[in-house]
Amino acid sequence: MVSALFILVVLAVLGAAMATISARQQRASASELNAARAYQSARAGLEWGAFSVLVPSPPAAPAADSPPGCFAATNLTMSGELAGFVVSIACARTGPVVDGDISRTFYQLQATACNVPTAGSCAATPASPSSNYVERRLSWTVAR
Repeated sequence: MVSALFILVVLAVLGAAMATISARQQRASASELNAARAYQSARAGLEWGAFSVLVPSPPAAPAADSPPGCFAATNLTMSGELAGFVVSIACARTGPVVDGDISRTFYQLQATACNVPTAGSCAATPASPSSNYVERRLSWTVAR
């Protein structure tokens, strides 16, 4: 009787440990998926920013807080597989820089993607982010 009770207790402890391990693995998997989605959201924001800077568009006055040729700080809400993420994109212009007979203007693009934006923007990290908060920040320098 004592040995049967001992085996029952050991099996119960093993079952609880396996359930805990399984739950942790599921949370880690969900966290990795959100990290990949945040990266892809930030990458999509950079693609949008590069397109906005490099592809000529009809003349429009830049926003008051953005350098000429740059766009104003923009927040994009993602859709489809990236739904739930917001990307904040900023642009800074340098130049034109002249090297011999070549003149280039450089644009520094920075995209920050997150799944819990503050006031619709990822520009400021929340004071106390939740356990499922994910943020990725990427930057590119493009020349025209």
